[in-house]
Amino acid sequence: MSVLQLVLCVVSLTVLLSWSAAGHVALRANLTHIDNAHGYTKHDLLRRMVARTRARVNKRWTPPRAHPSGGATLTASASRDEDKPNSEYLIHFGVGTPRPQHVALTLDTSSDLIWTQCGCSVCFDQPFPVLDSATSGTQRGVSCFDPICTRGGLPFSGCTLKDNLCFYAYSYPGNSVTTGKIYEDTFTFQALGASDEVTAVPNLRFGCGMYNKGKFESDESGIAGFGRGPMSLPSQLKASRFSHCFTTIGESKSSPVFLGTPANLEAQATGPFQSTPFVPSPDGPNSSLYYLSLKGVTVGRTRLPFDASTFALRGDGSGGTIIDSGTGITTFPRAVFEELQDEFVRQVPLPVFDALVDDSEVLCFSTSSTTKAKTKAPAMPKLILHLEGADWDLPEQNYVLPFDQDFGTGMCVVISSSGDSDITIIGNYQQQNMHMEYDLESNKLGFVRARCDKL
Repeated sequence: MSVLQLVLCVVSLTVLLSWSAAGHVALRANLTHIDNAHGYTKHDLLRRMVARTRARVNKRWTPPRAHPSGGATLTASASRDEDKPNSEYLIHFGVGTPRPQHVALTLDTSSDLIWTQCGCSVCFDQPFPVLDSATSGTQRGVSCFDPICTRGGLPFSGCTLKDNLCFYAYSYPGNSVTTGKIYEDTFTFQALGASDEVTAVPNLRFGCGMYNKGKFESDESGIAGFGRGPMSLPSQLKASRFSHCFTTIGESKSSPVFLGTPANLEAQATGPFQSTPFVPSPDGPNSSLYYLSLKGVTVGRTRLPFDASTFALRGDGSGGTIIDSGTGITTFPRAVFEELQDEFVRQVPLPVFDALVDDSEVLCFSTSSTTKAKTKAPAMPKLILHLEGADWDLPEQNYVLPFDQDFGTGMCVVISSSGDSDITIIGNYQQQNMHMEYDLESNKLGFVRARCDKL
């Protein structure tokens, strides 16, 4: 055995022991929002959130309309949104040894594959070097005869003729695609409770994206799937649960995500802890989507006239309520959304501010008259999501965005319509400053208000 091989063997053993000896304690990684620290106004932030949310819903969950010729066509709004990116929160960690290389991947709870740009033939721009897998002493290719490649662990997989490695192709809504080889390497995370220490986890599998094309932002290098499929990060870590806490959109502060045994949800909590069960997915236990049982919605003093059947998952896989880190704004089926807006208009004694966001249905109110009169704007009505076993009383900053622009001042209700889809999606704007725990062992979602930047 050469000296180099011996050193690499010792490194790998040390890494493995550090992970095993830790008893699979929680790992930590930092999150940043795609719009953080870019100097956007609140009006700009709202426009960008609306565009990304509408594009994601249209591309992923809206059925295409039938074409007169018998084929299918995109909805009008979907075709307008083809150029919109799909990034939201980015998770940061290292890949490879002895010097881990930085990756920044979109945290996506509705997909499974982990991939980063690597050995590119076609790549989108990113602000730091593309992963060079050849410099890692612990990297190896996964055989095309490996069960992950032959038993449906990937949507599409094959075998490279030259080196018999597992080849993958993974597509996303809006004609975004990544293709490449499946590699295995060591991932390096921040050690919990010690910002200057790291924990390395060996033999994690990811896509080395060699042909990556689509609607990606320039701040990311790929996507980290957090669904329940075998290739997702929580699944590979055999994590019984994971949790995240998103700081306020537009701030430069980072947010934590924890993987492994539960983080202390009471730390920095500012309210009671609640939980609600996940609903079985029609795609089975390895589904990428996390479905919830939403029973109803209350605006202020009025419960909207919709029962649980409106938000329920149907036998054909339509409808349902999911929670999704990759969608910016919570969306409701059109009938619910319109009733919700009407109820806000009935209860808020302010004039509606029309067309603040181009081509959107976001409801905004003008407070310019109260500002001129130096009077305080009225409080907005409460917004409560009635879940199975829990009433999620959203803090006002999680559904109201105030603005102060040259054209006036006001506040917007940051809720959107699902358009032609009948799905309900709880987006990440509503999850700000909430510690969200995905308890995979007990099959439930836990949440509590928290000071995310203090965790």
